Order: sequence, then C-alpha cells, then structure tokens
Amino acid sequence: MGEDMSDGHEHNGHENVPSRQRRRFPGISSRAYEHPADRSALVALRKLSGFDTVFKALSGLLPERSLRLLFLSDSVRVSDQQFTHLNDMLRDACYILDLEKVPPMYVNQDPVPNAMCIGLDEPIIVVTTGLVELLDEEEMRAVIGHEVGHALSGHSVYRTILLFLTSLAVRVAWIPLGNLAIMAIVTALREWFRKSELSADRAGLLVGQDLQASMRGLMKLAGGHHLHQMNVDAFLKQAEEYEAGGDLRDSVLKILNVLPRSHPFTTVRAAELKKWAESRDHQRIMDGHYPRRSEDKDTSVTDSFRESASHYATHVKSSKDPLMKLVTDIAGGAGDLGGRVRRGFGGFTSAPPKDGPRRDDTDDQGAGN
Repeated sequence: MGEDMSDGHEHNGHENVPSRQRRRFPGISSRAYEHPADRSALVALRKLSGFDTVFKALSGLLPERSLRLLFLSDSVRVSDQQFTHLNDMLRDACYILDLEKVPPMYVNQDPVPNAMCIGLDEPIIVVTTGLVELLDEEEMRAVIGHEVGHALSGHSVYRTILLFLTSLAVRVAWIPLGNLAIMAIVTALREWFRKSELSADRAGLLVGQDLQASMRGLMKLAGGHHLHQMNVDAFLKQAEEYEAGGDLRDSVLKILNVLPRSHPFTTVRAAELKKWAESRDHQRIMDGHYPRRSEDKDTSVTDSFRESASHYATHVKSSKDPLMKLVTDIAGGAGDLGGRVRRGFGGFTSAPPKDGPRRDDTDDQGAGN
C-alpha cells in the first residue's frame, strides 16, 4: 500500500512539509505514470538514423559544467534561505516519488511562465518568475511534481540535447543539407518531448494529488491569472471541440500547428490528465499497486511495445478526429473511401455525378461546411 504522509517528520533526508496529508509511493518506477505514447516516441527516436551518433557525440561535448555555472551565477537557487516555500515543495515532491537525491532548483527572471528539467549527468530544475507569480501553492506543487517526474524518468538528458540542437539548427541554417539533418532529429525530439509532457503531468498529479489544482494550473498557462473568468468544464469542452471539430483539412492543420511546438496544446493536456485521473490505472497507484524500480531490469521491451501499440489502437478507435475516423475506416475495410475523403475535405474535391456533367470545383468551395 502507498504510505500516508503526516506533518513534521524526517524521511530519507527529505523534510516532509505538506500543507495537507498526501500519499507517498516508495520505490515507484517511472513506468507507473509514463504515457504509452511517451515510450513509443522515445523508441522511434532511438531508431532514427544518425540519432545514436549525435547523442553519443553531444553527451561528451555539451558544456554541462557551463550550464550549471550559468544558473548558479545568474539565477536564484532555491534553498532553506531563498524561495523557502518552493524548496519545501521540491523536497516534498521528491519524498512522495521517492527520488533519493533532491535536484537543485533555480528561479530564473523571465516573465514568460515556464519550467524545465535539464542536465546530462544530473538533472537541474528551472522555473521562471512568471510561473511563480502566476500559480498558487497547490498549482505550483503540481508543476514541481511534473518536473520531478521528468527527473525520475530520465527525460532531462534528451531535453538538454533538444535545446542544444534547436539552437544549433539556427546557426547552421546556411549550410546546404546540414540543417535538414539536424532538423530531422529536432522534429523527432519534439515529438517525443510533447508525449513526455503527458507523462510528467501524471507525475504532477501523483505529487499534488489535487486534480482541480492541476486543471487550474493548465488553464492559467492558457489564459493567464484571470481564474475567476474561467471554468474547468468549459475548458475541457474546448478539448473535445478541438478533437472532434472540422473536417480532414482541420486534421492536417492540427498536425502542422503542433509540429513546431515543444509542448502539447494545453486543452489537450488537461483532457488527457483528467482521463487518466479517472482511470483504473491511476486508482491502482493510489491504492499502492504500482511497478517498482527494483523490477525495472526485468521489464520486457516486447511488453512495452505491446502496451504502446494497444494504446494507439484504442486511441484511434475512440478518437473523434476526422482523420482518425478515416484511419479506422481504412483498417475496417470500409467501402467508398474515396467518397469519404472527398466529404471529409468539405468539398475541396468532388467526384463527378453518375448522371450529368462534372460540377466546377469552384462551386464546391463552401460545400460541407
């Protein structure tokens, strides 16, 4: 069973200072909360041609010490003397997820709300002043749990390489083909990182154990501090409308819109987290039934692949997105797929009628909308 936390005790070097009682998860493996899409995207990333070579090279070349010195010299390190409330939350999050070594955390002057977990040898957590000023205590607790989840999953290494390659791609844009090779890896890294955010959101919920606070935090990232002007149910309804709305043109635009982003869209993250919070998998973790780190070495890669494939199959079947519906139809051998595609694109293309001449394409521009 998971253990209940009570105020004012010392556990494994972590001072337990929650504002209310929370459950902790001794020895929990990151597999317990990792989104199947996170693992699948990471596997695909590692299979990308040239990635292993780049990864090994950058692991030795990246200025890890320089990165640490930069934050040490130009940001405020969270401690018992500075940003003590954040330090309490950090130690609390590490205690709940049983992360033995508390990573250093820095507050960086930046009005844009953001947080990240970076570092090759050891993770560093950085939060911006914009985020600290935007969120209340419970919302911030979920965010810090989110970053500790990144640390426990080992995401900081790939995140650091993504940041470096994104910067490098700008510098070598003038080199023929050189930028294309880097951008292929950057695109794959971004796809993985967007999925890893879904895993870290789950870790944040395990730490904060307050779904409403997690939802509020995501709403504030989307709409600012005007919480009294927002509503969780209406916000989640936006996610449903985003997924189901439009035709195949909108499905393609969704893909194009998300490609340059490092994070999934906020409404999508909220909907995904709520779905997981209501799942049996989440309830089992809260009841103390979860995979342990001690079992990680015995984990079958094949089983992970099978779980990921099952997740995607279920996602495609249940999705309301027009493109996903078309994929389901193709998989099911549905007839008249050409007609379905034409109708899906809202009349951008039209089949000639069985009787009579073909209609001019310009007459169909608004059809189906």
